[in-house]
Amino acid sequence: MSSRPARVAFFSVVPSPYQRDLFAALSRRPELDACVFYLEAAAPDSPWPEKPLASYEQILPGKWFALGSARCHVNWKLPSLRDFDLVVMNTLMSVTAQRLMRGSLRRKQWLFWGERLRARGANLRQHFHDALCAPLHRASGIVSIGSLAQRDYSTRFPEPQHFCIPYHCELAPFMNSPRAKKHENETVFLFCGQMIARKGVDILLEAFSSAAAKHPRARLLLVGREAELGAMLARMPQEARRRVTYAGFQPPEALPEFFAKADVFVLPSRYDGWGVVVNQALGAGLPIICSDAVGAAHDLIREEINGVKFHAGDAVALAQAMERLAGQPELCARWGAASRERAAEWTPERGAEKWVETIQTALNSK
Repeated sequence: MSSRPARVAFFSVVPSPYQRDLFAALSRRPELDACVFYLEAAAPDSPWPEKPLASYEQILPGKWFALGSARCHVNWKLPSLRDFDLVVMNTLMSVTAQRLMRGSLRRKQWLFWGERLRARGANLRQHFHDALCAPLHRASGIVSIGSLAQRDYSTRFPEPQHFCIPYHCELAPFMNSPRAKKHENETVFLFCGQMIARKGVDILLEAFSSAAAKHPRARLLLVGREAELGAMLARMPQEARRRVTYAGFQPPEALPEFFAKADVFVLPSRYDGWGVVVNQALGAGLPIICSDAVGAAHDLIREEINGVKFHAGDAVALAQAMERLAGQPELCARWGAASRERAAEWTPERGAEKWVETIQTALNSK
């Protein structure tokens, strides 16, 4: 690579806070001159308020249309990629991405950056998805968001170089938020996310009902969009339901306050490509219980050091993990301290450092 900063173009769907934390850190690296292009300013149901863009960020003109349950983007006035040394694609299912990967990027070095793909099926939808993924065989490299994703991508697409850079986001507000005062011997379990079956909220409520029957001081705090919660709560025993607090959707800047109210964080998803809330639980100094279908669990949890994993969908195993922590406040404290210590490794600055190393490796290997 030459002595000048490497010019790198990132294409992503929407300005999400955790990606913007990373891009801000990258903008401060002297080795890079990075530009970020988003396919849209905000999704219709976006949980993130729109904030002013930085000088290196740009929203591309365009529109989207529904494709099943997904949204597919079409953009125009795409930037010239001639002067960029490397292009990073964080989008796959869009006309814009397919146009770039099958067109101008054939003559450029480019990396795909993505979360774990869903498990392969045998239906027509899978054939369509395979067609969308076909350009990845020709990528210069694939940057997987987490080790679980890397194992999957390296198996499906053996031709490119493979790198692993999980999400790194700003955790200082979680680390600095003072712990909330609570009743003695009370254990508060926290879930943060959409109240939907994919996130395993029904499994969580079933497991909590079992744990609450044995631990009368256990509480469950739910934060996120209501979605399917009403129907799920209706199936809970009345006594357990009384110990559930639903705080509703909260803006990103309010989340540290709710994490500070908890003793244990739980993410029981049936599928989660990553799960930035697990990063936030690290920063908040919480012990973590995750299903093995959460990408972040495989990189952020050290088994029996700062948390545990259980098999996705297994309400009995989740209940056992919750009962164990509810009955051992000293274990909560020890695992929480280990999470807080790990948080120092997951800052945007550390993520930017990994990206610089990856970009230099990719450019030096051409």
